[in-house]
Amino acid sequence: MDDHALQRLQSACAPVLDAAGLLSGQAIEPRYCRDWTGGEGRPLAVLRPRSPEEVARVMTLLNGLGQPVVVQGGMTGLVGSCVPQHGEVVLSMERLRTIEEFDTGAGTVQVQAGVALEALQQHVQAKGWLFPVDIGSRGSCQIGGIIATNAGGNRVLRYGMTRQSVLGLEVVLPNGSVVSRLGKALKDNAGYDLKHAFIGSEGTLGIITRAQLALQPLPTTQQTALVSVDGFPQVLALLALCRQRLGAALSSFEVMWRDYYDTVTVQLRKGRGGFAQAGSHLVLVESMGNHAHTDAQAFEQALAQFMEQVPSAQVIVAQSMADAQQLWALRDASGEAAQAIAPYAGFDVSLPIDRMQTWTQEVHARLAAQGMRQVQTYGHVGDGNLHLCVGGLHAVGAKALVDELVHSTIGQLGGSISGEHGIGLLKKKHLAYCRSPAELALMHTLKRSLDPQLLLNRGRIFDLSPLHP
Repeated sequence: MDDHALQRLQSACAPVLDAAGLLSGQAIEPRYCRDWTGGEGRPLAVLRPRSPEEVARVMTLLNGLGQPVVVQGGMTGLVGSCVPQHGEVVLSMERLRTIEEFDTGAGTVQVQAGVALEALQQHVQAKGWLFPVDIGSRGSCQIGGIIATNAGGNRVLRYGMTRQSVLGLEVVLPNGSVVSRLGKALKDNAGYDLKHAFIGSEGTLGIITRAQLALQPLPTTQQTALVSVDGFPQVLALLALCRQRLGAALSSFEVMWRDYYDTVTVQLRKGRGGFAQAGSHLVLVESMGNHAHTDAQAFEQALAQFMEQVPSAQVIVAQSMADAQQLWALRDASGEAAQAIAPYAGFDVSLPIDRMQTWTQEVHARLAAQGMRQVQTYGHVGDGNLHLCVGGLHAVGAKALVDELVHSTIGQLGGSISGEHGIGLLKKKHLAYCRSPAELALMHTLKRSLDPQLLLNRGRIFDLSPLHP
């Protein structure tokens, strides 16, 4: 059956794709079969169109064949969305790498979906602009993927999620038709703003092929400090003061609980600690601006005021970019920290800030009651996003137990089971903890309306059964 399906696919795609545009058999490299979750699947074939126009032609063919397809970008996802399932073909966006237009006057850039985030950042930075979305996988992740997942990252507090940087999109629908709105205007209230249906949809409603993105002026100053405090109320007090004193200049507010911090500094010996006795929480504070003479002064004055209010707090202020990189190395070591307690389960949740302490205390207590004490807690806090890593899960069924324990506590506190990584394959059974039946029903309606054959990224976010006449 697979041989017949492959032959049919090859015959249909031959007029559209070049010799490198369809891979099968041994030509399919492992990178098309797994993502950062470790999940793995084998696709029927890998299709590699060279342009947005070829994407549309290929999807028209796949729709006619009734061929299920999974869209792939940089394969840096953490919920299994891009791992091929049985019978699917991979549609890789890796050859759509053109930065098509850069308007330095308006501060906008139009790019194809396969452009790597870091390549875009470097391209616009050379002309004094900043694309503000920044995540650890910047060298591998692609623009189409970060839009499809509405990626967050380290600067959400100042610049918002990816959604806030998207002015327009070109999208290929499951039937191969193209919907394109790539205008540069910030104000456009002419009917539905359709781009928002596709941002964060994890490729289930359409394939993003082009994007018009808003840039920000490149900051010329950066201040970074690591603050040690005792108790989450002091974390909140520091956040409130930094917001008040620094305003829009406050770009990052990253919090590390001691369980994470000790793993990184003691076990892994990463980054710059420097406290004789660290407090219960370590806060990485960053501000960015364009006023060399006053930015550093404002930053130091804000920290000095906090020290007056909380004399027990300790502060390390970076004196150079090298110092700042050493401080950020603490937070950026999360992947290595997780591996140190493997096998592990990782969680990405969001909560109202005033509920965070309640949630972390409850979850830590419930995990300890189950004998699970290898825990790491950290997050972006200023934007309500927390990460939790639970390790030592060697026992059969331990991961499923922890998944249920953690996710079941979120909805009742007004939170979400996914702050920034999405739902994919791995979280869909828990989606009802943070989405109402009415919301889920509307999601199903949108999916069926745009993809009636359920061919595109099927089974991601939620499961649907085909409708039979």
